[in-house]
Amino acid sequence: MAQLVDWDLAAAMARRMRGAGPRVSYEEAVAVVTQLRRLTDEAGEHVANYTGLHPKVDYPPVRVVDRAAWAGINIAGLRQVVTPLMDQLVGDRPDHGFSASLGSRVTGLQAGTVLAYLSGKVLGQYEVFSGDPGQLLLVAPNIVEAERKLQVNPRDFRLWVCLHEVTHRTQFTAVPWLRKHFLDEVQAFVDASRAAEVPLAERLRAGVSALADAARNPDSRASVLDVVQTPEQKAVLDRLTALMTLLEGHAEFVMDGVGPDVVPNVAEIRARFNRRRQAANPVEKMVRRLLGVEIKLRQYAEGRTFVHAVVDRVGMDGFNRAYDSPQNLPRLEEFSDPDAWVSRAGGPVAA
Repeated sequence: MAQLVDWDLAAAMARRMRGAGPRVSYEEAVAVVTQLRRLTDEAGEHVANYTGLHPKVDYPPVRVVDRAAWAGINIAGLRQVVTPLMDQLVGDRPDHGFSASLGSRVTGLQAGTVLAYLSGKVLGQYEVFSGDPGQLLLVAPNIVEAERKLQVNPRDFRLWVCLHEVTHRTQFTAVPWLRKHFLDEVQAFVDASRAAEVPLAERLRAGVSALADAARNPDSRASVLDVVQTPEQKAVLDRLTALMTLLEGHAEFVMDGVGPDVVPNVAEIRARFNRRRQAANPVEKMVRRLLGVEIKLRQYAEGRTFVHAVVDRVGMDGFNRAYDSPQNLPRLEEFSDPDAWVSRAGGPVAA
């Protein structure tokens, strides 16, 4: 069976289309990498003390990478996890020769283009596809570029970023069932697609139409995912969205909560960083929406507000009950009603 995505072509396209990044000397690059590794260790202690969550499994050291390496690692992870899932989706259908090969190249080009774009935006990531329990990545050129544009103290900004990303590592290593739960939900999403009454090809054509509408009208609210997904998939996607909102909001809450003690000007950094997030031109905003970046930005804000409200009500230990089991994870509708989650899973109100 021909593969649905030409991953080798995706990797080549991501390498070719990535931005060059900021200008730094060799000595500066070495110093940045060395400091990011040290700040990651420092952030680990701060996050554990602040959250009360401590790793229960061994994990590999942080990898400080450039844009090409970040894209390559993500392509390798996606290839390892997504390919078997897509094979299940296609089933035992025969190859279609040239058309199948052409289709895999088209999707390879699309995947490479998306990863090339994201490789210039991502500051860090906890990558869970490549292995258990995951791998913490920091994208050095993007961190340097951001701190220069924001005109903030480099050491403070780097530590602030490390606090966010290390929180994600803490989530997955202190809650060993979390990675499998996430991957199981991805599997459930694929299974729901296989059960769809509307053929995948028709849904993909509808998705392309949504894409074209968004390209013609930057103010359009068209969403490719809304068109392509089935009702069954939407239920799974709601659970995945709730999970990611919790994880991102928790990381935002921690980076700002720890910040004042170790990053004296954290309020200024946060204000400048938020303005940078919002200051995209119309085309940039359209691309963000199509790639799901706008959803992620909303997750940061909505999740942080939810975590803040829960910790105010039941304290950090009460909030950590969210990680007791999959059943305790907040539901999507509970992010706008934290009292509902507290009543269901958060325990007694803190003194």
